[in-house]
Amino acid sequence: MVRKSAFTLIELVFAIVIIGIAVTALPLMNQALTKGSEDNLVQEAIFGASTVLSEATTYHWDENSIDANNTSGLANVINIGSLCDATSTSPRYRLRPGHILEPYHRKCIKDLSITQANQSTDNNVTDVNDLVGSSTLFIGASSASGYKDVTYTLNISVTTNVNFAGSANPDIKEINADIQDNAGNTIVSLSTYVANIGEIDYYKRSF
Repeated sequence: MVRKSAFTLIELVFAIVIIGIAVTALPLMNQALTKGSEDNLVQEAIFGASTVLSEATTYHWDENSIDANNTSGLANVINIGSLCDATSTSPRYRLRPGHILEPYHRKCIKDLSITQANQSTDNNVTDVNDLVGSSTLFIGASSASGYKDVTYTLNISVTTNVNFAGSANPDIKEINADIQDNAGNTIVSLSTYVANIGEIDYYKRSF
């Protein structure tokens, strides 16, 4: 009986081919996995910025939207462009065109001479200007996975009197969110708009 103690030539060729394919494919697979991981981190950063912008739409339009003489704590409409009715004897006093003449609907602030502050100075009022600044949004770090460590920074700015629908509108503010990596490259820019429309009071039912 002849005992086989070595590879045949054809077996050796097949082994070399398989090893060559593996050596060639592994870097490509690693590159694809790294790219996928980094894309996932970018997507998470975008979701985080979108969440911040969604939350911003619930903030007060301006610090001065909260009238010092208004005990309800609700935001009112600032009298921009002198559109609020200033005649105290008028049934539409403190109402703008389009406002509904009902007790719990939107109204202008009591002091019609107040203008927007466009800044954050009162810690008791949460307005969109409180968002202005930079913060660390998301940190991706995993040397074991082979992709680079990345810190994503969220930069928030608020633009007033923005060009909206073809013309400058002082009643609208634009909130801009720029996501940057640790090299200062802007990954994505998001924006949303908030308007000087005040709040609607709720009906207080009594029994």
